[in-house]
Amino acid sequence: MPRDPFQNSTDSLISPAQYCFAITPSDSGDLDRVTKALYIGLGGDVTLRALDNDVDVTFRNVASGAILDVRVSAVRAAGTTAANIVGLA
Repeated sequence: MPRDPFQNSTDSLISPAQYCFAITPSDSGDLDRVTKALYIGLGGDVTLRALDNDVDVTFRNVASGAILDVRVSAVRAAGTTAANIVGLA
């Protein structure tokens, strides 16, 4: 097991992600885990539900390789043209 010099540090919104997971956009389900941010592998539009929102919002023309600093509870299939989205938590 690798040594982690930060193992006793507290996780916060501004600390690097400790968990990363592939996201498959879905119109019917929420993510298993709320993100700190999203990594967009292949650019396009991203329709998502921010943690404290009651409605979805679309980020248009997100560039490939961009990181969206948004706490997200869902990424929707309808309206999302970006691909290879990774949740950072």
